[in-house]
Amino acid sequence: MAKVSTRAPVLGPAFIRLLARFGDADLPRTPPVLTERLAQWFDWNRALALSQALDGSLAATVVDADADAVAAEDAECARVRHALLQAIDAEIAPAPGSADAEAEFKPYRQHCVTAQRAMQAATGLLRGRLRDLLARQSPAKARLAELDAVMEATLSPRELMLLARVPQLLGLHYRRLREAGAAHHAGADAPDDTPAIPAAGPWLARFRQDMRMALLAELEVRFHPIDGLLAALRNR
Repeated sequence: MAKVSTRAPVLGPAFIRLLARFGDADLPRTPPVLTERLAQWFDWNRALALSQALDGSLAATVVDADADAVAAEDAECARVRHALLQAIDAEIAPAPGSADAEAEFKPYRQHCVTAQRAMQAATGLLRGRLRDLLARQSPAKARLAELDAVMEATLSPRELMLLARVPQLLGLHYRRLREAGAAHHAGADAPDDTPAIPAAGPWLARFRQDMRMALLAELEVRFHPIDGLLAALRNR
């Protein structure tokens, strides 16, 4: 009989739940309060910049961003998002089967890292362009753009550090599924004196799907601020 997990379910976004499952981690049942966590991430320089963004005076005169410019940026965001989705779904040439799980995992690690770098570069560029456009609409929206710039500068280093763990967690997940596939192969098909060789079967299909889900969830996380800036631009 399969062993039933007794761990409490992890609360939080889908991306965090996926990573917790891949890492087989026991995360806190109740997430930390957001304000407490943010207080740990802001040094006094960032806190001062945030205060200035919230309370500082902004120019009263702005050049209105026309509807065509907003529509063009909206379409560009959709195009970039689609291109990143295609990159996530690109074919991965598997490594030759071997006894070394790390060598077999290498193409999947490279695919994950490449997709992450593409997401980081593309979304960073989009976010800056949307802030520039937002700052032209009104003083209130210019303040919002400045606030987003401060938040990006403050949170991006920690975000990058956390997201850098994704390939590692996927590697752990790959090895666990591979070992389970090997055990099933040995129990079902191989004689007792024959070494078990994991077949590229259901376990690998499951891993590829799990990796795709993780990258799609990361893409959603990276597009959250972009979607917010787009919403502010559309709100006339």
